[in-house]
Amino acid sequence: MDVADPGNSAELPMVSVITVNYHGTDSTITCLNAARELDYPPDKLELICVDNETSADSAERLGALDGVKLLTSRENLGFAGGCNLGAREANGTVLAFLNNDAVPDPGWSRAAVGVLRAAPTVGAVAGKVLDWQGSRIDFVDGGLTWFGMGYKRHAGELDEGSHDGARDVLFGTGSSLFVRAELFRALGGFDERFFMFYEDVDLGWRLNLRGWRVRYEPASVAYHRHHESMAAVSSAREHYLLERNALAALYKNVSEATLARALPAALALNVRRSTARGELDPHQLELDRRPADPREDETPVPVDRQALAGVLAIDRFVDLLPEFKRAREVEQRERIRSDADLVPLLRKAMEPAYPLPRYLAAHDALVEAFELETVFGGSRRIAVLTGDAITERMAGPAIRAWHTAEALAVEHEVRLVSVNAEVAPTEADFAVLRAAPRDLPSHVDWADIVVVQGHVLEMVPALRRQDSGTIVVCDIYDPMHLELLEQGRDTDEQRRDADLRGTTEVLNKQLRRGDFFLCASQRQRHFWLGHLAALGRITPSVYDDDPTMRSMISVVPFGLPNRPPNRTGPGIRGQRENIGDGDKIVLWAGGVYSWFDPLTLLHAVHRLSEHHPELRLFFLGMRHPNPDVPEMGMADRTRELSDRLGLTDKQVFFNETWVPYEQRQNYLLDADCGVTTHFEHVETTFAFRTRMLDYLWAGLPVVTTDGDSFADLVRDERLGVVVPAEDPGALAEALERVLYDEPFIQGCEERIAEVRERFTWETALRPLTEFCRDPRPAPDRLPASAPLTRTPRPSRTAALRDDVGLLREYLDQGGIREVTKRAAGRLRRVAGQRLRGKGNP
Repeated sequence: MDVADPGNSAELPMVSVITVNYHGTDSTITCLNAARELDYPPDKLELICVDNETSADSAERLGALDGVKLLTSRENLGFAGGCNLGAREANGTVLAFLNNDAVPDPGWSRAAVGVLRAAPTVGAVAGKVLDWQGSRIDFVDGGLTWFGMGYKRHAGELDEGSHDGARDVLFGTGSSLFVRAELFRALGGFDERFFMFYEDVDLGWRLNLRGWRVRYEPASVAYHRHHESMAAVSSAREHYLLERNALAALYKNVSEATLARALPAALALNVRRSTARGELDPHQLELDRRPADPREDETPVPVDRQALAGVLAIDRFVDLLPEFKRAREVEQRERIRSDADLVPLLRKAMEPAYPLPRYLAAHDALVEAFELETVFGGSRRIAVLTGDAITERMAGPAIRAWHTAEALAVEHEVRLVSVNAEVAPTEADFAVLRAAPRDLPSHVDWADIVVVQGHVLEMVPALRRQDSGTIVVCDIYDPMHLELLEQGRDTDEQRRDADLRGTTEVLNKQLRRGDFFLCASQRQRHFWLGHLAALGRITPSVYDDDPTMRSMISVVPFGLPNRPPNRTGPGIRGQRENIGDGDKIVLWAGGVYSWFDPLTLLHAVHRLSEHHPELRLFFLGMRHPNPDVPEMGMADRTRELSDRLGLTDKQVFFNETWVPYEQRQNYLLDADCGVTTHFEHVETTFAFRTRMLDYLWAGLPVVTTDGDSFADLVRDERLGVVVPAEDPGALAEALERVLYDEPFIQGCEERIAEVRERFTWETALRPLTEFCRDPRPAPDRLPASAPLTRTPRPSRTAALRDDVGLLREYLDQGGIREVTKRAAGRLRRVAGQRLRGKGNP
């Protein structure tokens, strides 16, 4: 991501730079003087210094600095406590934490603010930190081990330019870190129990779990005298803090399932790390090592402080466990993302971190015994929920749900769950389950990501809530409300109106709640974008994060198998009387619904059969496999017209039962062309005829009515013939061409072979599979989001001037009546705002 130009001073947010001093006044003064030279408007820059364990000398010298707000503390609050104190007193909408032994480059703040303004989903910006000379790396990326220890990747390496690309990270270093102020406060700031070390790791971890991004920005540069502030702290005390805080970070932030395996192993590894570091003999208390003189067993044994550090860290962790338990409950309740989502940000979670032989042996043994490779392997739990029948005979929604589950199961643990009474699946590499609506919450609770179709979201009220932490993908490839306009023609007007309003609200609830949406075509995408805009989902933060909106709604058409169709049994020919090997078969591969126009097709077949008596039209399935879907009036009208024209069982054949999904290729391979015809209406405009892709799979030239996105594909790619709606003459001519014009047929088949590769399920579902590798809530659903800049309230004079201008405008528009109407409207709005401020809905 390129850094956006933050623009002029009026548009820039206030930045509060916070640095903590602890007996390092000379370095702190150097740091603050450098901060004064930042390329940032002085009126938008606030410098705050927190002086831990204040002395008279430090208070006097730091207090003498112009433009610095000095906060003093008689006790040492640690880095975490000092930063939090500074944040509580800060006025900026951006908090910039800067170590007192570091100095910022002039462009340090402007570059970071540019990222925050350009990407509303970024909660914190980690700057690039180099050593004092600017030649070697202090921080460009963060890593985390499975036992909770964060570390700076590439630290000490030469900065030769290979880390000049921005990227998402798990955490930034507290020596140079920018955080949205509102967000920092919502998270409770740094955890002060850490005192120092890993408080920045913990903060970044929590930000990511709640759906925010931490972004490394190489243009935001600072120079750091590494560990100058730790000069007076022994290595044993440092190890103690590192060990204790690593356990605390792990305990607070991983899920229950991960904690059950990782924490016991982490505690055991801590002990081994300590004994190896202190070179303790682990066998000295074995019974076969007893001394000859029993009194020697009572002699004290010296223990290196390096060994003691880990044991005392565990002991102190146990003391703090009740407090950390409460903190853990908060983090687990508020988290949106799974452990698996964050695995890529851990970088190399299975690295042992310390090159001690006995320690390395223990590390490998613990990883194997507790199967930690599987815990940190990146697999997510995904529930695909549908209301359709999952049997050998499946309709479009079930087929789509099945292949969605199949594609996601390659990388994740997947459940395909149907609330339909008909669930009798074939063998699959994922779980296929039936659930009553009351049982759906258990599957939702199990999942990290839920993919929903149709009305299923209505059955899980908790999932509809905006504060639900589950990532929700809404598959809205079927505009059900438009479909219902046609489907409901056979019902009374009151029922039809109620059904339409109910279905529209079902879709609106999905559109208000979803984090990611799937549609079937560009036409549909434009249609749904209008819906999202009308519901207020296309906010400035959403738009700024992705002006294309592809990260919120992507085209996922219906798909077809990767492999070509192979015959596995009988199809049409030889199975039905009056259909022979030499006949030309036109296949209607889907159902017969109210929005289709098989009647014009029957007239065209009747007309064409007078010259081509070998012509046959075969309807693949008249009754929907889902018993909840009633047969529509169009099916009866089709049978009646076929009988009246004398076509039934001569030129026209009806397969009353639905063909099993895994046997459909036998029917397709017997056909010579595929056909679909429909009326001209809004449903057609935004529909995607799912079974049409089976024609491409089997290499069949296509005849279709104009008006939908599939007709555009057939026309643009020359896959067959597109005809006007309700024109039997043009339809008859089109059928004759795709059945008897050999050069035309060959051309269609060649182009179909190329086009169908674009519609394999693997290709079609790619936007979803990519989203599930790094799932995040939609930007407008992120908790604690707030604007970085706010429009200042106008002065009384300016407000009066604006009101006078409005008064003149209203008088020009409609006189005193218009003024009265506008005034009444303003009074209602003000009253409503006051009521909402008192907690009323």
